[in-house]
Amino acid sequence: MSDNRLIIFDTTLRDGEQSPGCTMNLQEKLRMAHQLELLGVDVLEAGFPASSQGDFEAVQAITRQAGPDIQICGLARCMRKDIDRCWEAIREAAHPRIHTFLSTSDLHMTYKLRKTPDEVIAMIKDCVSYAASLTSNVEFSCEDASRSDKDFLCKACATAIAAGATTINLPDTVGYAEPGEYAELIDYVIRNTEGSEKAVFSVHCHDDLGLGVANSLAALKVGARQVEVALSGIGERAGNAALEEVVMNAVVRKDYFGLECNIDTAQLYPSCRLLSMIIGKPIPNNKAIVGANAFAHESGIHQDGMIKNRQTYEIMTPASVGRTETSLVIGKHSGRNAVRVKFEALGYKLSDEQLQVVFEAIKDLADVKKTIYDEDLMAMVQEKIYRKPDVYRLNHLSVQSSDTGGIPPTAAILMDVHGEEKSMAGFGAGPVDAVFNVICQIVGREPHLENYSINAITGGSDALGEVTVRISEKGFTAVGRGAHPDVIVASAKAYVNALNHLEEMEATGQRVHCQHD
Repeated sequence: MSDNRLIIFDTTLRDGEQSPGCTMNLQEKLRMAHQLELLGVDVLEAGFPASSQGDFEAVQAITRQAGPDIQICGLARCMRKDIDRCWEAIREAAHPRIHTFLSTSDLHMTYKLRKTPDEVIAMIKDCVSYAASLTSNVEFSCEDASRSDKDFLCKACATAIAAGATTINLPDTVGYAEPGEYAELIDYVIRNTEGSEKAVFSVHCHDDLGLGVANSLAALKVGARQVEVALSGIGERAGNAALEEVVMNAVVRKDYFGLECNIDTAQLYPSCRLLSMIIGKPIPNNKAIVGANAFAHESGIHQDGMIKNRQTYEIMTPASVGRTETSLVIGKHSGRNAVRVKFEALGYKLSDEQLQVVFEAIKDLADVKKTIYDEDLMAMVQEKIYRKPDVYRLNHLSVQSSDTGGIPPTAAILMDVHGEEKSMAGFGAGPVDAVFNVICQIVGREPHLENYSINAITGGSDALGEVTVRISEKGFTAVGRGAHPDVIVASAKAYVNALNHLEEMEATGQRVHCQHD
């Protein structure tokens, strides 16, 4: 591999999913994995197979779906039983990778592992060599590397390399490091680790102090050649280094970093947008690279400069990250072929049956919405195609509300519950509250509403409203999403979606689990 080749290791589906409220079901993980493959990531960390049966099945399914070029990685603690489980999940991949880890800081060894440094070295030697007996593609991570003794870190890395590790990761697990000192640490370990020339050095930086991207870039400047990132920076606590920010730094400032990567940057916005729809969290307007304001100019001085030459105030174009300024207009008069071509341009390959479903939905939406944007289409395909069959299904909804007092807001709802049609009407403090109350009465549940948010997918008074709710009951927490031009209907669909997820979690015993990094 060339010395200037940057390996993009994506952990959206593993570390990213640890972010509160970001749990994905199997179909959502498969859709996200497919998009990450279109994006061009080199290594896809699909999950932590030993953590649960659900995670094992998801990693195995992603492995079987993956193409011939991408590496599929599974995480495993430095334990043989974890490594066996990981290998069982990923062994069918064209390029499987086992990623095992162990803490190396005095703090972690003393209080978390309760192991001596010599015992830690012995565990690294045993487990890495065992993983290397299964595959030649083994990554070892020194958890909490940024707070580890430098010389012990070198010893741990040398042990892992001698045992067969081909990638060494030095994570800033708790986001503690500053860019200058982190770069010094990476440089020191590379220069002072025996056999370092036999391995690729990697970094995995968290954003607790807002320095995840800065620390990652500082490490790349001194010789790290793999960076572990997540779309939109999602992940444990404050999150991970954002994939799109690291990549566009390398692309826009190639003169400074001198690095090449395999990412199709035009897929950055579609990828982040898809993730946003799956986890039900809107992209902040001021988010670098992919936010709505990333290419917006309000200042008169800036606007004047843009009119004269875009480069005066834009260091990259919207098109370079997949935010097209003009597009094929889709509406009620569009034909199936135009719709197919449009979705292919957005990264969706639909079967004839799936195409027919979204084609009919486009016709219905066009009757109530003048302009259909790319974001509307992406929300639609997520809603109509990639949502699992529901136990609860909303059929009809009628709401009455007034600001004059008298009769409180009223909702009348007709829905399917386990295949049986049920109807009911009731009241609430507001129209949305009334809708939620009636739905709960129909399904016979009383979940706690933890969060409710509305996001306009596009501009205009006829914008498609996207609602996200988070509910909890009996120790389970579920997120639901719904999109519709009427925000009351979108709210109802989101609530029903959350109830379906809750039902699925209770049936499978699935709960959010925590891992490392």
